[in-house]
Amino acid sequence: MLDVRRLRILRELALRGTLAEVAAVLHQSPSSVSQQLSQLEREAGVELLRKAGRGVELTPAGELLVEHAADILSRLERAAAEVSALGSTVTGTVHIAAFQSAALAFVPQLLATLAREHPRLKMTFSQRLPEHALAEARSAGLDLVIAQQYPHHPAPLHAELDVVPLTTDALRLALPPGESRWNELRDLRDAPWVLEPRSSASRAWVEHECRAAGFEPEVRYETDDLEAHIALIESGYAVGILPDLMRVRRRPAVRLVYLPGLPRREVFTSTRRSIADAAQIRACRAALTAIVPHVLDVETDTP
Repeated sequence: MLDVRRLRILRELALRGTLAEVAAVLHQSPSSVSQQLSQLEREAGVELLRKAGRGVELTPAGELLVEHAADILSRLERAAAEVSALGSTVTGTVHIAAFQSAALAFVPQLLATLAREHPRLKMTFSQRLPEHALAEARSAGLDLVIAQQYPHHPAPLHAELDVVPLTTDALRLALPPGESRWNELRDLRDAPWVLEPRSSASRAWVEHECRAAGFEPEVRYETDDLEAHIALIESGYAVGILPDLMRVRRRPAVRLVYLPGLPRREVFTSTRRSIADAAQIRACRAALTAIVPHVLDVETDTP
């Protein structure tokens, strides 16, 4: 009989690629992970892994077993979710992740609401870029992700993920306070920009918008910390794009200018389809749905 815990380790290896990454997400040592996989090979009676350079790769038998493991683990999660939905008390642990501006705007109130309404529910949180978090949501690493996608730049969604829209968020030019030379995007061809790293969807979207306006942005500052963006823009060293969610906790001392077409990014939650009906996930999503209108009830400029 194949051990389910070892099947999970094999699938994690297929998703993550290295023993070290599997060990990190499962809170085990690499040697323990290796031993578990060796035991799984003995249980299966065939070679599941082979050396590839300094690492390992799946054999055809290993790839086949991963397909079955995904089905088995999904069925087990679905069974647990259906059983939990019958209970009168929401318990367990939910591992959530969110991008920075959503974390600042929503997570504190989410935790407060869940602590009040479901005191036996344990929450953990980590800040992640959506593209990384959505990939990790396919495995045991994360249970619920608050993610985003920019206009014409869809998020990297996977077939096994369930998606529920949460809200939309305005995107505007952020200019230094008192700066009157610049009034629209095409004025900023020679301005110093602060943007997120090249791997981010927001960077790709901003560069696309600048190219459509006829120029390549001069990126002098690069960071995924939007608070750092605000500090550089407030100090007069850069221009950038800010989402309105960054105005929830405090109003940045910047001049905001609407972009043509009034673009908005989409904010949504995502989880594995196998646990979408779990009481814990439904409780989190319900709390977020209730929180968002109050969080976004802030004074905004009109175009």
